[in-house]
Amino acid sequence: MAAPAEKKCPICGKPSVEEFKPFCSKRCADIDLNRWLSGTYVIPARDDEPIEDEDGDA
Repeated sequence: MAAPAEKKCPICGKPSVEEFKPFCSKRCADIDLNRWLSGTYVIPARDDEPIEDEDGDA
């Protein structure tokens, strides 16, 4: 059986490190977190989807 392919850091492309997976360092992990918090990354939603509350009711 072949060894699993080494995953690369999605930020800089260096090999990922177990401690920071899927990133290579805390720096790259922090860059990714900042991109989520600043709105650079978004998950699109449709306007016609009802918003559910905590009970699952629309």
